[in-house]
Amino acid sequence: MRPTAIDLFCGAGGLSLGLEQAGFDVVAAVDVDRINCQTHKLNFPHCPAICKDIAELTAAELRQLAGIGDRTINLVAGSPPCQGFSLIGKRRLGDDRNNLVFHFVRLVAELRADYFIMENVPGLMMRSHRKYLDNAIDYLWATGYVVRSPVVLNAADYGVPQNRRRLFLIGSRRGLDLPTYSQVVPKMPPTVWEAIADLPEVTNYPELLERDWLEIQSGQWVTLPGTYAAQLRWDTDKHFGYVRQFNPNLLTNSQRSIHSPKSIARFAATPPGRLEPVSHFHKLNPFGLAPTLRAGTGSDRGNHTAPRPIHPHQRRCITVREGARLHSYPDWFRFHPTILHGFRQVGNSVPPLLARAIASEVIYAMGYFNISHKLSIS
Repeated sequence: MRPTAIDLFCGAGGLSLGLEQAGFDVVAAVDVDRINCQTHKLNFPHCPAICKDIAELTAAELRQLAGIGDRTINLVAGSPPCQGFSLIGKRRLGDDRNNLVFHFVRLVAELRADYFIMENVPGLMMRSHRKYLDNAIDYLWATGYVVRSPVVLNAADYGVPQNRRRLFLIGSRRGLDLPTYSQVVPKMPPTVWEAIADLPEVTNYPELLERDWLEIQSGQWVTLPGTYAAQLRWDTDKHFGYVRQFNPNLLTNSQRSIHSPKSIARFAATPPGRLEPVSHFHKLNPFGLAPTLRAGTGSDRGNHTAPRPIHPHQRRCITVREGARLHSYPDWFRFHPTILHGFRQVGNSVPPLLARAIASEVIYAMGYFNISHKLSIS
């Protein structure tokens, strides 16, 4: 039997995918956003996606809605919404989403999970917000958990072609082996161009002005992918994730953006690695890493699209699929078909490679060394 995990604030499922690839069975996922729940269900059809406000959810209700009864929950993981703690823009001490950190640890304790992983932005370490983190840690200690000191990790150190620094907090029930944070493997992460160079150029396909997908003939791919891109295109990376049946020539989440002639001219004039002076969009350096991909806001905050990076060679913003490559998602993974919600789902999520690295340390602490596949997901 594979160990069980629950993903709170699941979004599209980047953390769920990393947990699965580490060897967990994700037996329930929770998110208040209906679009996220639909996307999660599409990518994880055997995992119940519960669309509910976690502040109003009890462990007993979660178990009932997920149909997991009194099964032992080995891990609860999640990323409480972080906009109130973000270092980008104005930090809001009164942001009601800050309280969701407490509801995360409350459910960890109510579910009697053996282990937990919480991910958030480094701003949670700031003095003005530290009380939320300290209160959560105190609550965990009081309810029988041992907690490792929080650390800030960069996804680039775990093979993701993106500078993305995130805070992690992990721990275990008292008496169980306490996992450590995943050690960095000293090697260069893939570059932006190594991540996206093989993808067909979307401006060559008028169909992508009206829809987000296209079946590409083998000869229409720009180039043979390198190691990183090949692992995402064909899902050949070595992991414990379940096998998906998919068409590797189906290009998805690639709807084109429409830019004004003035914007196109400014994009072309902006040097790689610099900000375009009017939009403040970052133009990707093909030989470097992407900056942190941002999410924008959902319907509760006005449906605003976040600044999207400019393609390193084309006079346009990158597509959702190109963003997903920079986030370490395999190509079979589907996001919402619109640019707004697709980018929001990518930018809000934990890069699967980073999630896998952290979850693998929990698997190791649990003593699991021989985990096998149980089903093929189609």
